[in-house]
Amino acid sequence: MPPLPLPSCARHGRLISRLLLWRWQSSKAPGPQVTQRETHGGVVTLSYDLFEGTASEETPLVLLHGLFGSKSNFQSIARALVRKTGRKVLTLDARNHGNSPHTNIITYPAMSADVKHVLEHLHIPSCVLIGHSMGGKTAMTLALQEPQLVERLVSVDISPVPTSPQSGFPQYIAAMQSLQLVEKVPRSTARRLADEQLSATVKEESVRQFLLTNLVQENEHFKWRVNLDAISHHLHDLLDFPEFNKPYPGPTLFLGGAKSPYISSENYPEIERLFPFSNVEYIQGAGHWVHAEQTRDFLSAICNFLQEP
Repeated sequence: MPPLPLPSCARHGRLISRLLLWRWQSSKAPGPQVTQRETHGGVVTLSYDLFEGTASEETPLVLLHGLFGSKSNFQSIARALVRKTGRKVLTLDARNHGNSPHTNIITYPAMSADVKHVLEHLHIPSCVLIGHSMGGKTAMTLALQEPQLVERLVSVDISPVPTSPQSGFPQYIAAMQSLQLVEKVPRSTARRLADEQLSATVKEESVRQFLLTNLVQENEHFKWRVNLDAISHHLHDLLDFPEFNKPYPGPTLFLGGAKSPYISSENYPEIERLFPFSNVEYIQGAGHWVHAEQTRDFLSAICNFLQEP
C-alpha cells in the first residue's frame, strides 16, 4: 500500500505532519526493577517493569503494547528513553497478555482502569502515556476519561475510530486456536512446528515470529500465554473505540507508519474533535510496528515531542 497523504501544516488545534530525524546515541541505563501480579475485583493488577531514571522531577513515561504483544516489546525502547531523557519509564503487560492475569473481559474501559490502578499503586500522579495499536486505544481511553493522569499522550499507528478487520487479527486468532501444539520436545522444535502450521494462514514470516513470542512452555507442555478465548470473544470491542464527547485537553502526538493504513486522512476530523491539540506525524519506511521497524526515528519523534511546549 502506498504511503498515506500527509496533512497540511498547522499547530494548536490543527493537524501537522512531519518526519523527525535525530541521532540515537548509545549509553547505559539501569534495567527493570519490579513486577506485580494479582487481581482486585474487576481491576487487574498488571505485570510491569520499572526502569529508573536520573531526572526524578520529570514526568514518567508509560508504554503500552499492542494486541498479542507484551512489555518485552518495549524493553530496548524503554532503556533508550531512560538514556535519552533521564526519565523513569514504566512498561506494562495488558490483561490477558504477557505475565498479567487472565480475565474474561478485555475492553478499553477495563484496560484503562488497569493502567490507572498501576499508576495509583506506584504513586504516579501524572504520566506521559505512549501506546501502540491496542495500547494506543487504551491510552486514548484513559486520557479521555482521566485527563489529569495524562500530561502528554502518544498514539502509535492507531486512530480513535473503529479499526477495519483488514488488520488480519481474526485470521491470526483462528490460526492460533487451531494449532496442534506438541509436547515433550525442545522449544526450538515446538516453535518450528508451530511456525509451519501458522504459515498456511499467516503468510508474513515477521508476523508469525511476532505471534510465536506468545508460545511458552509450562513443564513439558506448550501453550499460548495470551488468552485467545477472551480476545476472540471481545475482538469486536478491540477493533472498535468507545464513544466520547469531551475532548482531551493535553498535547497529543499521533505517530504513524508511512506504509500503514491505520492513521489516514479520513481519521483527521475525529482526531481533531477528541484531541484538538494534536499533531500527526509519519515515519518513513515504517509499517504498523513503527517502533520496531524504524527505532531511531521513533525515539527521535518521542524525544522531540517531550521537548515541545
